[in-house]
Amino acid sequence: MFSLSGGSCILFMWSLTLYTYPENWRAFKAQIAAQYSGARLKVASNPPAFTFGQTNRTPAFLNNFPLGKVPAYQGDDGLCLFESNAIAYYLSNDALRGATPQAAAQVLQWVSFADSEIIPPASAWVFPTLGIMQFNKQATEQAKEDVKRALTVLNQHLTTRTFLVGERISLADITVACSMIWLYKQVLEPSFRQPYPNVTRWFTTCVNQPQFKAILGEVKLCEKMAQFDAKKFAEMQPKKETPPKKEKGGKEAAKPQEKKEKKKEEKKPAPEEEMDDCDAALAAEPKAKDPFAALPKSAFVMDEFKRKYSNEDTLTVAIPHFWEHFDREGYSIWYCQYKYPDELEQTFKSCNLITGMFQRLDKLRKNAFASVLLFGGNNDSSISGIWVFRGQELAFTLSPDWQIDYESYDWRKLDPNSDECKTMVKEYFAWEGEFKHVGKPVNQGKVFK
Repeated sequence: MFSLSGGSCILFMWSLTLYTYPENWRAFKAQIAAQYSGARLKVASNPPAFTFGQTNRTPAFLNNFPLGKVPAYQGDDGLCLFESNAIAYYLSNDALRGATPQAAAQVLQWVSFADSEIIPPASAWVFPTLGIMQFNKQATEQAKEDVKRALTVLNQHLTTRTFLVGERISLADITVACSMIWLYKQVLEPSFRQPYPNVTRWFTTCVNQPQFKAILGEVKLCEKMAQFDAKKFAEMQPKKETPPKKEKGGKEAAKPQEKKEKKKEEKKPAPEEEMDDCDAALAAEPKAKDPFAALPKSAFVMDEFKRKYSNEDTLTVAIPHFWEHFDREGYSIWYCQYKYPDELEQTFKSCNLITGMFQRLDKLRKNAFASVLLFGGNNDSSISGIWVFRGQELAFTLSPDWQIDYESYDWRKLDPNSDECKTMVKEYFAWEGEFKHVGKPVNQGKVFK
């Protein structure tokens, strides 16, 4: 193994194998770390390479991993590792681990925080909703309070930070985010997570990074808190064997009963396999209803305008095309302005606010377009922009997944026939003009398309 570019990329010169079962959030930490470091990791999670409950109980497996737990890592160089944090650390690069002793200590702090403050209450609360643990009301209520305490700590820490340590994703973000996946997917409904907007902003920023999405796919936030399902729990439990009842009629009458018992035994799967199937089924989210389905069709083809904007001159081609085809009944134009300019410090952090918002609105792209600009410089800047939505209302209210950032902005609907609107569309789409309402020069901008 050796590193390039100051530890930003790690090349492993041998085969790397991670043993796990499907949808194992502990394994996700190592897989995401490998996405960032460039390690070519082979994942053995399905037969014939690996069968949970069987392969991990063989003498050969236990010789390398005495506890028989997964995830487990094995390299062709002979290195074997168990415990997910150790595996994720090994597969990381210096940037993820913390480039300085101080940063490395902070990363370790948050990794430990996830293990001690998040995972225990998250498991106590979420596992009963998955059917893999019996429900205990007192334990669940205590778990909710413990989760709130952890979220409060995170929310306070993230008030002025995009990520947990430094200005880039680290192993701290990977570990803590993975420990919270099932919380956000199962129980953190909008009303519960509402007091912790910074945590949700950070979490959605993380899981929408390409390296996370390559492993996790789309992470859909919970809309309604899942509850304990007694029937599911009963189905997940191994059935106890009971001796067949003696029937009148002797041995011949007992034979049909024996056949029934055999059929029951054949249907009974190993509890570990059932647990995995349950996780996999829950991870296979149903398709969400299109929030714009109720709106009438529009003659304005947004994708056609976006192609013009991306590939041709903005002032002479894209903007004239926009006004020629814009559907005033089917679409609306909005001006937005960031509410807290006094909190904007370094310009790259301010740009992260815009980029993070765009990433969390990925599923809105088909029905929206925006050009949002940063004006001014360090410690003297503002953010404002123009949005075009399908429909006549703010689109953010149509889906809970879109409501994370928009309340940080003031919104004003523009009249498409007004000179003010035409001027703003021209200036914001072209990133040039007088911008009299701003009073600062354009620094840079981001386009949502």
